[in-house]
Amino acid sequence: MNALVLMAEGKENPLIPPIPELVIGLVAFAIVFFFLAKKLLPNINKVLDERRAAIEGGMEKAEATQAEAQQVLEDYRAQLADARHEAARLRQEAQEQGAALIVEMRAEGQRQREEIIAAGHTQIEADRKQAAHSLRQDVGKLAVDLAGKIVGESLDDHARQSRTIDRFLDGLEDSATKAEAGR
Repeated sequence: MNALVLMAEGKENPLIPPIPELVIGLVAFAIVFFFLAKKLLPNINKVLDERRAAIEGGMEKAEATQAEAQQVLEDYRAQLADARHEAARLRQEAQEQGAALIVEMRAEGQRQREEIIAAGHTQIEADRKQAAHSLRQDVGKLAVDLAGKIVGESLDDHARQSRTIDRFLDGLEDSATKAEAGR
């Protein structure tokens, strides 16, 4: 009511604009609204749709990358497990080869030892025979010298010496064999 009273008196209310200004403001608003609705709003929606698509594409890419990374990780773990199995197999193979080599080296050492022992026995037998032969000659010479002194004649004849020595040593060997058989 106060507003009507003020109008009647001719004074204008500062809160209510004049009608021509109100009509011009509404027409200007409609033009700006129409321009924004027809030109600017589709561009804004287009940019928003592109951003939404880019974000969704980025999320899909991230999911695909994550799935690929997971697959690579599984492949890596499988390769690592295979490598561990291979290393264990190689380690086992090396241990087996080492054990076989030890057995082979022991056998070779045993063979060489047997050869050395056999060679030693052969050498001992050869040395024994040589010593027996040398001893036989020395004993024979002493026996001939002693027999020559007992008989009173020289037994320098080599053939006679050999026969005398052989008879004497054969007699010794026979008596040694009989003594061993009696035991």
